[in-house]
Amino acid sequence: MNERRLAVFVMLAVLPWTQAPAQQSTSTTFRVSARVNAVCEITASNLGFGVYNAQAGSPLLGTTLLRATCTPNSSYQIGLNEGTSPGATVNQRRMVSASTSVLNYQLYSDSARSSIWGNTPGTDTVTGVGTGLPQDHTVFGAIPTAQVVPAEEYADTITVRIYY
Repeated sequence: MNERRLAVFVMLAVLPWTQAPAQQSTSTTFRVSARVNAVCEITASNLGFGVYNAQAGSPLLGTTLLRATCTPNSSYQIGLNEGTSPGATVNQRRMVSASTSVLNYQLYSDSARSSIWGNTPGTDTVTGVGTGLPQDHTVFGAIPTAQVVPAEEYADTITVRIYY
């Protein structure tokens, strides 16, 4: 039996064995890219001055907030138009009553109420740089004293525009 085993081993040793071919490969690359465009959003809260008294010794003051959310590092400017009242300009804003009486007011970009907030980029707008998070901008309003007007409700609508 030993001879027979030896013969089997010898035959197995001389038989051609098929080897699995060596695995081959090749490779390539591809680029992954995206473009992020600047995006801004602006929201506004109403400005309610309250009750106006023409005999008050000082202007009636009020404030409201604008909230700008822009892509990080995006420069922006916020403008306020003249409003919807007939004859109004950025330098002379007007609220109108149902009887078309006029109550003058103004909107400013500073708490001293010395810089009129307008709608001309680079001239009378407010600037900022986006962070990706909401950023608040205060609108400072004033109704001058000594306006003789009927006792009515007065209103105007301002359009806020963000340039980026």
